[in-house]
Amino acid sequence: MNVYCGKVNALQPVEYAVAVDKYLDAAGLSDASRRVYRIALNTWAWTLVDRPAPEGTARRGARPPIVPLAVLDEAGERVRNYFAARDAGWQSTDSRSARTINRELSILRSAITWWLAQGWIATDPTQGVARQRIETPAAERRLEIDDVRRVFALRAPLRDQALWHVLHESGATIERILALNVSDVDRGRSRAKDVRWWGATAQLMTLLLTGRAAGPVFLTDRRAPADTPVVDRCPHTGRGRLSYRRAAEIFADATRPLDPHGRGWTLHQLQGQ
Repeated sequence: MNVYCGKVNALQPVEYAVAVDKYLDAAGLSDASRRVYRIALNTWAWTLVDRPAPEGTARRGARPPIVPLAVLDEAGERVRNYFAARDAGWQSTDSRSARTINRELSILRSAITWWLAQGWIATDPTQGVARQRIETPAAERRLEIDDVRRVFALRAPLRDQALWHVLHESGATIERILALNVSDVDRGRSRAKDVRWWGATAQLMTLLLTGRAAGPVFLTDRRAPADTPVVDRCPHTGRGRLSYRRAAEIFADATRPLDPHGRGWTLHQLQGQ
């Protein structure tokens, strides 16, 4: 996730937040990537002052603490302690948390590389920190056809059944599917750009999208926060784009009675070949 940025001739900023703004301005990111990078870099501000960062939905709109940029030159131990604590708290099956922290580490390192090139800081506080190793649990096998039939027989909302059918039949990633907009789907409801499905799924998609001409295909149950980007909000209902985390929670909760281990299955297990 390293981003190359040309060197910018600018005075050294005093605050970490200002340095973040200047890095993002120079990085040439898309609007969506810029939001992800900003959230990740803002989260690191709490670590730099030994304070816990907000979690969940509170993290997105939280105002980070004011941190002098010079703190980065002395933050190596804090960053290493943060990773050690996270490592101790992870379970071997928590691959999603590992991927999240690896992504945030990569984003921080991209910014640090750029700040070092500007001469704004002198040391890399992430030096010596290794990416979290992601293990695929042996139990996370693809679902057998009988298990898939049991999933599709669940009494679940139309949105969830349509999402599960598309994921299984198309073989596309859940991220790709959740990124679909109504305008991406063809009139026959059988495909959207490079994602294709058929049969019962096409019927479910027709029902799901009846009367809708714009906005995300898969929506949350509630209205989106006021600061949600227009592209991630339905113009008719105000509901937001369904997130990966929420989709995964819904699927795990729904399939817990079907899972012999009682944990519920993952969307990755449902994904077609």
